[in-house]
Amino acid sequence: MTTSAAAAKRSDGDRLAVDLAALRAFLPCATPAAWLQAAADPANLALLLADHANCEKKAAATALNLAYRYTGNYPLLHKLSRLAREELRHFEQVIAIMERRQMTYPALSASRYARELRAFVRAEEPERLVDTLLVGAVIEARSCERFAALAPLLDTELEAFYRSLLRSEARHFEDYLGLAQSVAGPVEVEARLALLLPQEALLIEAPDADLRFHSGPPRV
Repeated sequence: MTTSAAAAKRSDGDRLAVDLAALRAFLPCATPAAWLQAAADPANLALLLADHANCEKKAAATALNLAYRYTGNYPLLHKLSRLAREELRHFEQVIAIMERRQMTYPALSASRYARELRAFVRAEEPERLVDTLLVGAVIEARSCERFAALAPLLDTELEAFYRSLLRSEARHFEDYLGLAQSVAGPVEVEARLALLLPQEALLIEAPDADLRFHSGPPRV
């Protein structure tokens, strides 16, 4: 590796470290150790990957739905178009891993996480858009935090895969948050996050009956 290439690699790593630090500071809590232990259990790997694939599909669909609904907002359209393409690419990567490992792709019930976060969204515009974007930011931030925490506990292939997702997931968080601020301004965004983030912490820390990518720790 040349000196310039090594410097560029270090610079990329430094930027990612800053992104992850900001993201972790944004979230109200870290993923519980009990969830990480269950998610890293080889017996749960097929289930976790199947739910991860579902999450990527839903993330792409959410971005496209917003693009259909808010056609007059060009900055939003550009960012969400890119985001949807990246989420579908991640979906393709997950199912390729599942196929190589000869894992089935079962129908799974969704976790309560996204559903209960979306109950926070107000009905009228432009408040509906602001809240939807903030929920998107929180979900992307949590996904990125979990990828980073889970990666070192997995086999070599999956560790490399989850690490490869960190930069785009951190950018998705920043994009959603920036779009919300462009619509409502930082003061309203902070006020809404003060209500939303404690709800997110409850969902992440409260025990869940079913293991999912965004579930709480397993119920004992």
